[in-house]
Amino acid sequence: MSVTRIDTGPHPPDRNLLFAICVVCYAFGGYFSTLMPVYLPVVVKELMADVDADDLNEVSAYIGSMFLLGWTFGGILFGFLGDQIGRIRAFVIAVCLYAVLNILISFSNSWQMVILLRFFSGLGVGGTLVLATILVAEVWPAKSRAIALGILAVTFPIGIISTGIANNFFSDWRLAFLPGFIPLLAAFTALILIRESKEWTQLKQQSLSKLEPSKYLALFESQNKKNLIQGSLIFGSMIIGLWAIFSWMPTWVQSLFPDPGQGQIERGITMMILGSGGIVGGSLSGFLINYLGHRKTLLITFAGCFVMCFIIFKTNQTFSTIIYPECALLALFFGISQGTLSSYLPELFPTKIRATATGFCFNIGRLATAIVVFFVGALVHVMGGYGNAVLVFSITFLIGLLVTFYSPEAVAHSDSSLNKNL
Repeated sequence: MSVTRIDTGPHPPDRNLLFAICVVCYAFGGYFSTLMPVYLPVVVKELMADVDADDLNEVSAYIGSMFLLGWTFGGILFGFLGDQIGRIRAFVIAVCLYAVLNILISFSNSWQMVILLRFFSGLGVGGTLVLATILVAEVWPAKSRAIALGILAVTFPIGIISTGIANNFFSDWRLAFLPGFIPLLAAFTALILIRESKEWTQLKQQSLSKLEPSKYLALFESQNKKNLIQGSLIFGSMIIGLWAIFSWMPTWVQSLFPDPGQGQIERGITMMILGSGGIVGGSLSGFLINYLGHRKTLLITFAGCFVMCFIIFKTNQTFSTIIYPECALLALFFGISQGTLSSYLPELFPTKIRATATGFCFNIGRLATAIVVFFVGALVHVMGGYGNAVLVFSITFLIGLLVTFYSPEAVAHSDSSLNKNL
C-alpha cells in the first residue's frame, strides 16, 4: 500500500502535523542542549576519577564550547543545505544526527569521547532549530505567524524543564541521554509523510533553487547586508549572554553550598524554573510583537535580562529560595526574546536565501559564544567566583540593547513569500 504524502500547503491539518513534528524535535533540541550542563559536574568526575576543581572547570569548558561550535557550524551548514536540497530533507538529517549521537553519549567511557559526540550532536541541534523555524514560517498564515513561531520557541524551554526533571528522576546520567529515540521517530515520520515546502519547490521548478556559490554573494549585497549584520548582532548579543548563564547556572548554584554533596535538587529546580519562565515568555512574545512591534519588544527583553542578571549574581552569596523567582523573571525575558527573534529574522530575507541567511544570523553569534564561554572557568579565579564570571557576559545584553535601539522596525522583505500565506 502506498503512503499518502502530506503537502505543506495551506490546509490546516497538514500544517498541524508539520508543526507537531517541529515542536517535538525543537523541544528535544532544548533538552539535549542543556542536559549536559545539568549533569556536567557528575559526568566529568565519573570520567576523570579524582579530578580537582581546576581540571573540572577546564574539561567542563571544553565540553560546553565544543557543543556550541558544533551548534554554530550546524546552523550555518544546514541552513545552506535547506536552500540546496530542501527544507524537509535537511531537517530530517539534522534531527537524526543529534538524536543518534546523544544516544551514543550514554555509552561513552572517556571525556574525550563526550567532547567529540557533543560537537557533532551540536551540528544537528543547530540545523534543527534553524530549519524548524523556516518550515513553520513558510507555511503559516501571516496573521498568526508570530504567535505560531512564539509557540515553537516555547518548546526549547520545555526541553530545559525536562532536563531538570531528568536530573531529579535519573540518578545515572547515562540514562538521561537515551530518550534520543523520540526525535528520531519524529524525523522518520517527517521523511515519510511531509512533502517539501511549496515555496522551495516553486523555486526549484523555476531553477532558482540551484544556488551556485556565487548566489550567496547576495547575502552581502546592499539590500541584504544591513539586515544580515543587524540580525547577527542582535541575536548574537542575546545568545552569548544567555548561553553563558544557562550553561553555568547549575555549577553556580552548586558553588553556593558549602558541602559539595548538596545542591542536586536545587540545580534541577533552577533549570525547571528557567524553562518555565521561558515558556511563559515565548507564549507572550507573539502578542507583544503584534501590539508593540519587534523593536520595542526586543528593547524590553535586553533591558530585562541585564537587570535580572545583575540582581541574581551580585546579591546572592549563599543559596536562598529568592533565587527561584529571580531566575523565573530572567527566563521570562529570555522566552520573549527567542519568540521575537524567531519571528523577526526570517522576514528579513527572500525565499531563495532565507534558510542560509537565518542560519547565519542564528549562529554566527554562537561562534563567539563558543570561544568566550570557554573562558568562564578561567574567569572564576580572576573575578572571585562563578557569579562575577558569568555576570561579565551580561554586558552583551547592553550591546544588543544599543544595536536594537538604532535599528528600524522589522518589515518583511518585498520578495518574501512569507507575505503570501494570508
